[in-house]
Amino acid sequence: MLIDLNKILFWILIFIFFVGCEKNETKPIGAYFAGEIINPSSDNVLLYIDNKIIDTLKLSIDKRFFKKFDSINYGLFKMEHLPENQMLIIESGDSILSRANMSDFNGSLFFSGKGAAKNNFLMDTYLKLQNEISFLSSKYSLTGKAFNKIIDSLFMEKYVNWKKLIDKNNFSDFSKKITEASFIYPYANRKARYALIRGKSESIITDSSYFNYRDKLNYNDDELSFFEPYISYLMSYLSLEALEKGQTFYKAKNSTKFNIKRIEVIDKKIQNKKLKNILARAVAYEEIMNSNNQISHKKFLKSYSSINPNQEYYNEIISLNNSLMQMSAGRPLPIVMLENNKGQVITSNKAFMGQKTVLYFWSQTQMNHFKRNEERAKVYKEKFPNYRFVGISIQPYNQLVRNYQEIMSINIKNQLALVNYQTTTNDWVINLLNKGIILDKNCVILEGFGNFGYEKSFENLLRKHYNLN
Repeated sequence: MLIDLNKILFWILIFIFFVGCEKNETKPIGAYFAGEIINPSSDNVLLYIDNKIIDTLKLSIDKRFFKKFDSINYGLFKMEHLPENQMLIIESGDSILSRANMSDFNGSLFFSGKGAAKNNFLMDTYLKLQNEISFLSSKYSLTGKAFNKIIDSLFMEKYVNWKKLIDKNNFSDFSKKITEASFIYPYANRKARYALIRGKSESIITDSSYFNYRDKLNYNDDELSFFEPYISYLMSYLSLEALEKGQTFYKAKNSTKFNIKRIEVIDKKIQNKKLKNILARAVAYEEIMNSNNQISHKKFLKSYSSINPNQEYYNEIISLNNSLMQMSAGRPLPIVMLENNKGQVITSNKAFMGQKTVLYFWSQTQMNHFKRNEERAKVYKEKFPNYRFVGISIQPYNQLVRNYQEIMSINIKNQLALVNYQTTTNDWVINLLNKGIILDKNCVILEGFGNFGYEKSFENLLRKHYNLN
């Protein structure tokens, strides 16, 4: 039997670090974070804190990464292996080892070592919450009292598990807060979403007890500023506060007037400056990404700037608005670098020049989505043969995908991949995998924001431009 010496040395090194941390547990000064990515979709793992990249951890030939913190207190980090990511807690003295398979990132991600328990709880809670979505989708027709009862029951299940966890482990106050927040705010968000669906109806207004859950929440928690479940809840809360009697949220949310009202509510209700900037940025993204509101974006940006936003965020929003304008119909498609199945690099204008082309997108970590898109492209091609349909992977090619495309006899001449995910998703404003772009034969945009997965709507767009030059 062959022995992988590199693998053995890696695990010996990790073991030595783990043991060393245990021996010095009374005086920890740093931390370790390492891991293995099976079927990687890129060559690195990005590590964030406060939404800023602090390190790019290159994968070794054995698909492993390693990070040593010489000095650390505690923090809420994010690990990202594009296009997937997960929040994790790293504190002084931790020696955390992670393992994930990109064919099922969320289902396979697991932590071991000192500091693993709190992070496995975050992952397990997230998966349980995701599994409840379809069950709860049929419950929004219930009365507020009945809906509350279901949510409270699910909440209590998570609370009991959390209590057992902290009783068994010597968690810091920070870890207790984050792990508890991982289920408190998602369930608060579900109650807020129920109210948004109902609108400010009489049944909600007259039930004074429905919003009692708010009394136990913190609306200005600095340590939760970059914790996604917390921000998601606050966005729902602010939307509900901005909603006027008789308004329907799903109509109101697409209007600039409603988004300006949300900015005003943020300014009034949120005192923490960092949190105020983060929430205002989130509203600004929703407004700017709505291409139907382009004529009123200037009015919104004036309101947004009035609450003295973080300059970096403001510049980011302005840049997004400019990118959105560059993707408008009649503009040339911004030139980016792409690679083909053989690893050869080509510019986008050369790749698409000469024939009307439809671009659709997929991820190597979501191959079922890729299969569905290939089936859609085949159907569209039969109806509109004059278009060329090109699939774009959002990650650079790896050998597994090359092998898959060959086995499935996919036409690799109509398959390309992004060379640089970050710059291209910004330039082409790729915010959804279902995005579809229609180009004329000169690489000029006919439709910059189609939904390739919404068949009836996208088919109408294809028909609209089919007979144009």
